[in-house]
Amino acid sequence: MARLYSNENFPLPVVQSLRALGHDVQTIRDAGKDGLAVPDNEVLEHAAKEGRILLTLNRQDFKKLHRQNPEHSGIILCTVDADFPGQASRIHIALLANPSLEGQLLRVNRLQTP
Repeated sequence: MARLYSNENFPLPVVQSLRALGHDVQTIRDAGKDGLAVPDNEVLEHAAKEGRILLTLNRQDFKKLHRQNPEHSGIILCTVDADFPGQASRIHIALLANPSLEGQLLRVNRLQTP
């Protein structure tokens, strides 16, 4: 399964669901950087150094960082979604469909209701 790194704003219930699906998810807290307001470029550098795909809700800033330097282990941009298990499932499916996200930016959005 995938090695992931969740940004500070990423929901813990989604992290827990991804772990239950077999993914190795490290949080900013796990890395000892919780509450330190680590700049986004350093968050991405840490993920790349650890060989982890970054999970974030901070779409604009990480899109910009990806355009500036696509040499990373991958970025998954998500929308805010209160359906935590559903969001984890969509991320899991996207990871299965894209086994390598090296240098890639992937969007996983919430389901639209009619």
